[in-house]
Amino acid sequence: MLREVTVTRYVEPLRVGGSVPGVVEADDLGTYVVKFTGSAQGRKALVAEVIVGELARALGLRFPELVLAHFDPAIAEHEPHQEVRELHGASAGVNLGMDYLPGAKDFTPEVAKACRVAPLEAGRIIWLDALTVNVDRTVHSSNLMIWPTLGIAPPRLWLIDHGAALVFHHRWDASDPTKAYDFRHHALGHCTPDVRAADVELAPKVTEELLRRIAAEVPDAWLTTEDGFTSPDEVRDAYVRYLSARVRASAAWLPTDFPTREELAAEEALRAARTQRGRPDWLKRVPDLHGKPAAEQDWSVHLG
Repeated sequence: MLREVTVTRYVEPLRVGGSVPGVVEADDLGTYVVKFTGSAQGRKALVAEVIVGELARALGLRFPELVLAHFDPAIAEHEPHQEVRELHGASAGVNLGMDYLPGAKDFTPEVAKACRVAPLEAGRIIWLDALTVNVDRTVHSSNLMIWPTLGIAPPRLWLIDHGAALVFHHRWDASDPTKAYDFRHHALGHCTPDVRAADVELAPKVTEELLRRIAAEVPDAWLTTEDGFTSPDEVRDAYVRYLSARVRASAAWLPTDFPTREELAAEEALRAARTQRGRPDWLKRVPDLHGKPAAEQDWSVHLG
């Protein structure tokens, strides 16, 4: 089961992303990034974080430890932004913490140029994303980190942030376990990913027993309001049945046709040229920022 910790100090909110997670210290002397139950993404995002994150770790991929973090909003009463304080007030009790990787760098397209990822490692990550229908690991938002960045240990690729995975749990009655997804713009698509070898290696490991053990890690309180289900265990069983069926159908959704970095660049250049031609003369002087990574957001602009 996931370890439980109690937050003893609220350090700061993170200035990226829409859920406003917080960096905290806990009674085990660890530092964690906490995602709050009261965030706009809701508890399904936390369910996805647990199921996909623990599945990644079970398959041998690098993913920071998850903990259940008991949070008292009074710990963060010094937070100056009202909206963040309201988020904390709506999140008393058990939240989800992820081990903080100090000094980690985002796996941006610029970093990717200097950081070689082996085809099999890239294939394993893409296979996991395809299995869990993770739509948020693109060239523009990789949700990958490079760590460590200091010392003599070699930097490694780490997975983070799976709140946008398991999209099928937003429409259980319209979900097809065999459905293929477009992974052309996956963050690792340019690494010549060997997804076929990854499928041979990983598919036999994703057993019903493993999935049930992982689903059991999700707190009951995060599953009690799911429409169409009468109990948390019934919801857990739905996740197990869907992912089990999807593993068996990997031949139908296995992504294999990835464009090269040069092909993606050419595609982007054509798109930009079409956009430019369609602009009025006055707008042609405005830079086209489509697809560029967003700058770090300054929450003070919005939070007062």
